[in-house]
Amino acid sequence: MLDGVDLVVSPGARVGLIGENGAGKSTLLRALAGVDPIDAGEVSGPDLVGYLPQEVRHDPNAPLENVIEDAVAPLRALERRLQAAAGDLERDPHAAERYATALAEAEAVDLWGWEARRDALLEGFGLAHLSLRTPLGAVSGGQRSRLALAALLLARPDALLLDEPSNHLDDAAVALLVRELRAWPGPVLVASHDRALLDDVATELVDLDPSRRSASGETRGALTRYGGGFSAYLVERALERERWEARVAAEERELRLARAAVVGSARELEGRERAPRDNDKFVQHFKGARQQSATSRRVRAAEQRVAELEAGRLPPPPAPLSFAGIPAGSTALADEVLVTLEDARVGDRLAPTSLRVAGCDRVLVSGANGAGKSTLLAALAGLLPLDAGRRVARRGLRVALLEQDVRFAEPARSARELYARAVGDRRAELLPLADLGLLAARDLDRPVGALSVGQQRRLALALVVARPPHVFLLDEPTNHLSLQLAGELERALGSYPGAVVVATHDRWLRARWEGREVRLGA
Repeated sequence: MLDGVDLVVSPGARVGLIGENGAGKSTLLRALAGVDPIDAGEVSGPDLVGYLPQEVRHDPNAPLENVIEDAVAPLRALERRLQAAAGDLERDPHAAERYATALAEAEAVDLWGWEARRDALLEGFGLAHLSLRTPLGAVSGGQRSRLALAALLLARPDALLLDEPSNHLDDAAVALLVRELRAWPGPVLVASHDRALLDDVATELVDLDPSRRSASGETRGALTRYGGGFSAYLVERALERERWEARVAAEERELRLARAAVVGSARELEGRERAPRDNDKFVQHFKGARQQSATSRRVRAAEQRVAELEAGRLPPPPAPLSFAGIPAGSTALADEVLVTLEDARVGDRLAPTSLRVAGCDRVLVSGANGAGKSTLLAALAGLLPLDAGRRVARRGLRVALLEQDVRFAEPARSARELYARAVGDRRAELLPLADLGLLAARDLDRPVGALSVGQQRRLALALVVARPPHVFLLDEPTNHLSLQLAGELERALGSYPGAVVVATHDRWLRARWEGREVRLGA
């Protein structure tokens, strides 16, 4: 997945790692963290590297406090070492040096303030209400991710490697993360699709898409570096594409001229070969032969030039792996009310909430973690029984929910197989998965279990848009999607032929939302 990558992250640098789904961002982070071995090359870094994966592995029976204790184990070991050195000061002349070293380390990591820091992090990430004796299997995936992030920051490693750290964070939690990262003294490498986060914290961006090298002709180091955050990257990427397209156009013009020269010289040669020679004098014949030879050389030179241009031809900028747009065919029901929740309540997950969704509605659902956004979408979809209130839906209503966490029951099957099974062979033939532009051709026949989290999310999206529902519910739709696709999805939703309800923490999306907003827990 990665080849010839050279990357150095200096202390104090905060590098945002970006690229298409499957470009190798997570692979690179795992290699740097020592989780996956590398086939060639060298990885070096500080002694203590903190790594946050997208999906936190856990023992469902272990309590939450185990995650915290694992994180502070080095701090507790340092505390024991400091106490031992202090106890030896009177009888061991070398203890003073050990004590001074341990004391300096303790001050550097704020050894005596870690419990207060733990409480602040748990509070900031919305976990303070949970008992640390709660089993990990009893909390949501988002809560486990936030707990792992809090534990990682609490441990104060020398370097941070973070894979989509803001996926499950609300505004307050993101603000806390931004403060932590801006103040981090060591190197930070963040793989993220969170455009606002990249704008807030990145000192530079690294694009892992190898096609970016083509314009510069580089052959190694399959990445391109951009100074600044995401907004600066958008400007530079647009300029880069303009330069690339201009160079391709110039090469095409030169190639057309060279091909025309071949054709012209060949016609001239053909004319000389057919010219009558019956009355030629010897000199005229000799001159004609020389001219014919010169024309032949011009033909060969022109052909050689065409071959050189074709061999060194710069490929055009690749068409982005884009969201082709939601296909037409769903019957939009104008302004009819399609589904209604009346004082709907689901345990302690959703306080009594009322909401009406009409045929062309655009509804943004926002709120802090735990406010009930995902529960509200599941209730609208009719996937959850209500403890109080009621759901009323129009007869024949088709509702689809793009969930946050995608799980395919048959990971050994290919994306193409699952697509055909979900939409039917006839529909799959009329609208092939490849035509949606959500998966690269090389990924269509790979087992879905071998696809990245982002690629699996793209497949889940394809299963929905291939048969557009009357009501399209999206839970954190930009999570795990590439920056390019996230923007294209947002634009496509604007012309969706039905109702759209989106629950998201994505600050970039929310700032640009055109439609009404429902805020839970306000």
